[in-house]
Amino acid sequence: MFTKSFAVTTAICLFLPTYAYAQSSNTKPSDALATLDSLDEIIVTGSPLNRSVDEAITGVSVLSGTELNLRLMGTIGETLKQEPGVSSTAFGAGASRPIIRGQGGDRVRVLNNGIGSIDASSASPDHAVAAEPAQAERIEVLRGAALLRYGSSGAGGVVNVIDGRIPQAMPENGLEGAFRAGVSSVDEGREIAGSVDKALGNFVVHLDGTFKQADDYDIPGYAESAGLRAAEAAEHEDEDDEDEHHEEEEAFGTLENSAIKTHSITGGLSYIGSRGFVGVALQSFESQYGVPGGHAHEEEEHDDEDHEDDEDHEEEHEEGHDDEKVTIGLKQTRVDLNARLSFDGPIETVQFFGGYADYKHTEFEGDAVGTVFTNEGYEARLEAIQKERDGWVAAYGVQLRNRDFSAIGDEAFVPPTQTRQLGIYTFHEKEFGDLHLEGAARLEQTRQEDVAQGRDVTFDTLSLSVGGDVHLTDAVRLGGTVFRTERAPTTEELFSNGPHLATDQFERGNSDLKKEVSTGIELAFRHREAGHFLTANAFYTNYDNYIFERETGEIEDGLSVFEFTAIGAEFSGFEIQGGMDVAQIGASTLKLDGLVEYVRAKTDTGNLPRIPPLSLLGGLTFSNERYSLRGEVEYVDSAKNLSQFETPTNDYTLVNLFATTPITLADKKVEISVSVLNLFDSTARQQSSFLKDVAPLPGRNFRLALTSKF
Repeated sequence: MFTKSFAVTTAICLFLPTYAYAQSSNTKPSDALATLDSLDEIIVTGSPLNRSVDEAITGVSVLSGTELNLRLMGTIGETLKQEPGVSSTAFGAGASRPIIRGQGGDRVRVLNNGIGSIDASSASPDHAVAAEPAQAERIEVLRGAALLRYGSSGAGGVVNVIDGRIPQAMPENGLEGAFRAGVSSVDEGREIAGSVDKALGNFVVHLDGTFKQADDYDIPGYAESAGLRAAEAAEHEDEDDEDEHHEEEEAFGTLENSAIKTHSITGGLSYIGSRGFVGVALQSFESQYGVPGGHAHEEEEHDDEDHEDDEDHEEEHEEGHDDEKVTIGLKQTRVDLNARLSFDGPIETVQFFGGYADYKHTEFEGDAVGTVFTNEGYEARLEAIQKERDGWVAAYGVQLRNRDFSAIGDEAFVPPTQTRQLGIYTFHEKEFGDLHLEGAARLEQTRQEDVAQGRDVTFDTLSLSVGGDVHLTDAVRLGGTVFRTERAPTTEELFSNGPHLATDQFERGNSDLKKEVSTGIELAFRHREAGHFLTANAFYTNYDNYIFERETGEIEDGLSVFEFTAIGAEFSGFEIQGGMDVAQIGASTLKLDGLVEYVRAKTDTGNLPRIPPLSLLGGLTFSNERYSLRGEVEYVDSAKNLSQFETPTNDYTLVNLFATTPITLADKKVEISVSVLNLFDSTARQQSSFLKDVAPLPGRNFRLALTSKF
C-alpha cells in the first residue's frame, strides 16, 4: 500500500502542478527548522500592534515554511507538540487539541485567521478541531494570558491557524500556488493539499482543497498499558478460562478504531485597493474518525441468565463488541469576512474580522446514531489602530461572540445552551529609548443560558496586563509582564448533567460557580547574536476560584461522578530554548538546538490531573543549499505529581530523523521531505491524554512529502 501511495503521489506532483500547498514562505533546504531565522517573523496574533517573535515579552512561537511542512500532522494538537510549552490531548488520530502550559479545553482558544474555530472541540477531548493544518501558511502560538484580544476563553493561550483563504495582496505575476502530497507508513496514510490565487483586475480569487485518509495506526506493543493489563488480570485471577480468553482479545500491534478520513474545500474572493482590501471566503470541512478505546453507550448489560447457552452468549458478546466501536462524523460550513483600510488621519488603520459557522458532529455507535452535537455561532471583531505619536501607539477594539449549542442523544451531558459575549479592549505601547512599555485592558460581559430550563447567568469581567522590556546590550533583552485576568465559566461547567462516555465520567455542572480570577507574572530573557540565540520564559499564576472537575466518589449510570468545582490553584513553570552554529564545513553549516520545558499545577487540596511532565528536545542539523539533514531526540519524563485516582505514565525517548532536498520534475521545482518518526519503535503514552492507558502514540513511521510552488 505504501508503494502504491508513493506512485500515486509522484504522478500527481508531475501532472497537477497548478494546485498549491498553502505555504507562503520561500524556504530553502538550509532553512529547515532554523529557529534562529524565525525570530524576525512578525506576529499577527495577540496584540493588534504587531511585533516580531524576538520582541515578544511573553511566550510566543511561529511554525511556518519547511519546519511546518516537516512537523505537519493530521491534527493541530499533534502538529504543535514540539513547540515550547505545548502538549496535546492525543485522543486518537482524529481528535487532538493543543494543551498550553498544562491548560486545555476552554482556556485555550484555537483560531482560524483570528476568529474562533466555532466548533465543539473545547467541550470534550474526543471532539476534533474544525481546522485543517495542511492548508496553513503559518501557525502562531501565544503562551500565557492571551485573552485580552480574543476573550476570556483564551486565558491559557491562543493558537492561530493562518491559511490565506482571504487574499490580502496581489499574487506575484498574477498567479501563485503550490501543492503538497504525502504518504506515511504507520497508518498507510495519504494526503493531498493544494491552493491557488489568481488575480482578475483588482480582484483575487482563491481556491484550496485538502484530502487525507489513514487506516488504524501501528503501535509498538499492547494497546493497553502494563498497569491496566495487570489490574484486569487481578480481577480474573481465579478464572483461568477468562484470563486466557481475555489475553487472546487484547489489541496488539495496531490501535483499533483509529482510522481517519478528512476533506475540505474553500473558495475566497478579495478586492485589493490602494488603501487596503476586503474579502470573503466560504469553506466546507468534513471529517470521519474513530474513537479508540470503545466508549459506546451501554443501555443494557449482557447477563448469563438472558442466554440459553454459551454459544448464544458468545454470539451476543461479539455483536456487542462490534457495537462498542464509536466513530464520529463532523461537518462544518463556514463563512469568513476580513477587511483592512488605511487612513491619513489620527486613526491609521481599521480592520475587521468576522466568521459564521454551522457545525454538526454525529457520534455513531456501530451503525446507530448515538449523540448529535450542533453549534451555530458567529464572531466579529472591529479594531482601530492609531498613528504613532512620539513613540506611543495604541489600538482599540470591540468583539461580539454568539454560540447556540445543543447535544441530543445518549451522551447529551450538556443541555441546549446559548452564549452571548461582548468585549471591548485596548492596547498601548510606548518607547523610551531602550525601554519599551506596554499595557492592555479588556472589559467583557458574558451571558450563559440553559435554554431547556429557562435559567441564565451573566458575568462581568475585567482583565489587565502591564509589561515591558529593556535592551541591556545590543544582544540581550530582559522583559516581563504582570497581569490580572478574569474568566467566565462555560456552559459545560455551569449546566452539565449526564454521562460523558468519552472520558468515562458522569459530569455535573455547578450553576453557582463564580468567575475565575488569576493573577500572575511572566519573565522573559532574550539573547541573540550572529550564529546563536537563547530564549527563556518563566511564569507563575495564582488562581482564585479555579474551575475543574473533582471526583466525588459517587457512581451514577455505572460511571464515576465528577462535579465542576472552584478552588485556589497555582501554575508555574518555564520554557528554555536555544540554538547555535557549531561548525562551518565548506558550504555546509552544522547547527545544534535544544528545548526544555516544565509546568507544575496544583490546587489547595492536591495536584491537578493530566499535567505534562518535564520534557527535553535536542536536535542537530547539517544543511547547505542542496539539502538539509536533521536528527533529534525527545525525552519525556515519567509523571510524578499525580492527582488522586490518576494513573502514571512511564518516561520515554523518541528519536526522529528528517531530510529535505529540492529537485526538478516536469520543469517544476519540487521539495522532497523524508522523515522517520519514532525511529526505534518506542512505546510512548502521554500523561495529558484521557486515553493514555488504552491508546499509545504511533510506532515507527516513515513519511514522504512532495511540495511544489509557483
